[in-house]
Amino acid sequence: MRRIRAPGVVAACLLLLAAAAHAAPPARRVVAINPSLTSILVALGAADTLVGVDDFSARQEPRVSGLPRVGGLYDPSLEAVVALHPDLVVLVPTAQQRDFRDQLRIAQIPVLEIDPTSFDDVLGSIGTLGARVGREVEAAKRVAQIRRTRSEVERAVAGRPRPRTLLVLQRDPLYVVGQGGFIDEMLRAAGADNVAASLPGAYPRAGLEWMVASAPEVILDAASDPEPAAAYWSRWPSLPAVRAGRVVSVDAGLVTLPGAQLDRALLSLAGAIQPDAGFAREPAH
Repeated sequence: MRRIRAPGVVAACLLLLAAAAHAAPPARRVVAINPSLTSILVALGAADTLVGVDDFSARQEPRVSGLPRVGGLYDPSLEAVVALHPDLVVLVPTAQQRDFRDQLRIAQIPVLEIDPTSFDDVLGSIGTLGARVGREVEAAKRVAQIRRTRSEVERAVAGRPRPRTLLVLQRDPLYVVGQGGFIDEMLRAAGADNVAASLPGAYPRAGLEWMVASAPEVILDAASDPEPAAAYWSRWPSLPAVRAGRVVSVDAGLVTLPGAQLDRALLSLAGAIQPDAGFAREPAH
């Protein structure tokens, strides 16, 4: 998983991106090669600027399902992108997409790289991308609403017992939400004690022995496996969360996506972690 970077360096990079976004004319033909970036554009009312998306975005976001697809997250097609004549390609610079970014630059296609890690990074990416497509006002409103919701959630859960909570990203092998990323921040804001915060990295691989020893009181399961979460984790009846019936399926597309719906994600997590605080939990898809 991605390494954690110094907050000051990330903040400086986001400021530079925002300045560059304001300096350039608004993009009108955008190709998005990441579902989080696609979701931000849609949330800001900029779906009409999109002329192509990656395969995963097309499957996850109904409002862009009919757009041309340019390949997967890890194997986008340069030819498919060039054929769409974009004036901007937005991507997250994973190892695979860094090579693709270089190919785009050789082809003289403008590229905007956004790689949010922390909660504030995600909010910064909303502002940066909004500015690049001429949706500065919409981005500012979205960021303000997310900040208000976080403050409301934190006030509502203040002083309540913080259950030992584990958010599972994948069951076998077991990957969980560790410390340092935006999901960890949301867990803590929603009133959880993240038991995996002791593990190195934002999204570490863990073992079942470690999980049993950590004794989570709440298990939030975002895995894509077809077997229901409660049925799967019932194989380990010694887990306090299993004994208490607090194994909860959560919508991975909502709570794990660094997009423009962090307010909904916070409310959903708070509803699962602190059900007596009055937050309604969104059902997992």
